[in-house]
Amino acid sequence: MGKSYGFIEVPSVTGAIDCLDLMCKTADVEFVTWERKLGGRLVTIVVQGNVSAVTQAVEAANERSIIKPVAHYVIANPHEETVKMVALSASRIKGKSGLTPADIAEK
Repeated sequence: MGKSYGFIEVPSVTGAIDCLDLMCKTADVEFVTWERKLGGRLVTIVVQGNVSAVTQAVEAANERSIIKPVAHYVIANPHEETVKMVALSASRIKGKSGLTPADIAEK
């Protein structure tokens, strides 16, 4: 997959799972990582893929999720420092996703 990141932030874990499901069903994107803040009351989902797929996925989740996202954004061709930051986040869930930071940085 190309190197483009899509971010969507939702005020619940259930809403975030719904967004991820919508994104993965809508376009050819891959889950990278997630961050929970405030005890899961604010959740950020990160997906990757080519720019058009990530854009399509983020827009679909923003429009059709059960809980309205508070923020969404697509980064096309992210800077290597951004890739490192996402990889660091993903390394915390390595056991769950099977991806290592090096795997993510290569994609």
